[in-house]
Amino acid sequence: MATNQMRREAAKRKLERQQERRAAQAKRRQQVAIISSVAVVVVVVVGLVLLSTLTGGEGEPTAADPAAAPTTTEAAPARALGDCAFTPTPDEPAAKPAPVPPSGAVGTSGTVAATLQTDRGPIPLTLDRATGPCAVESFVSLAGAGYFDGTPCHRLTTSESLKVLQCGDPTGLGTGGPGYTLNDEPPTALATDPQSGASVYPRGTVAMAKTSAPDSGGSQFFLVYADSVLPPEYTVFGTIGEPGLATLDAIAAAGSDGSSGSPTDGAPLSPVTIQTASIG
Repeated sequence: MATNQMRREAAKRKLERQQERRAAQAKRRQQVAIISSVAVVVVVVVGLVLLSTLTGGEGEPTAADPAAAPTTTEAAPARALGDCAFTPTPDEPAAKPAPVPPSGAVGTSGTVAATLQTDRGPIPLTLDRATGPCAVESFVSLAGAGYFDGTPCHRLTTSESLKVLQCGDPTGLGTGGPGYTLNDEPPTALATDPQSGASVYPRGTVAMAKTSAPDSGGSQFFLVYADSVLPPEYTVFGTIGEPGLATLDAIAAAGSDGSSGSPTDGAPLSPVTIQTASIG
């Protein structure tokens, strides 16, 4: 027969089990809340970025960012098209030796042929001075200095709204730049996505990566292999030839490693290195 002492001990054990269950449930709810919050952040970043920053240190599609979702909070000074400001960044030295182009006026018409010869195949580009003259000036200068040679394309995004390959950082970490920044040249001719109100960067676009700060682009750029939705803040300065799109499609088909916190954002599972970047 159960004694009062036995009943009290049984009741105590029951209460302890209930408290343990409540604590476990509370912990699970907290974990779910944290996971949900992270998931929301990831969706926002993937939907709006390129480059932490089509961002990271310099900028990755958020500096990188082509990754943080780049939402400009400070208006950049208005500049006429072709009025270029190449600003040295002593606190962020060049990831690889590179000259700083002289600031001033550059041409705003004509195109420049370029080729990224990668270990996955060629990516021919047509750089357009009419849409991004300062970005073209910088890219041509860096390519001529061998800055892009032997460098990896460090970021691949494969989400429904963002499909880009980001390159241009010799460190491969998404934080490296050329030791200077250049002014933004916001696109004005992109279509608008009816659902988000953001801009559609069409398949075949070459654009500058940047951080959320104005005029923060450097050497990183992103290659759009399928229509992508982003704020109209990333300088469009060229297009990709058909052989290059075929190369990008093959790289994208392998997917990313999810190292940026999302299964659709990280280093390409099919690693790609720019062997040489040539002009002309």
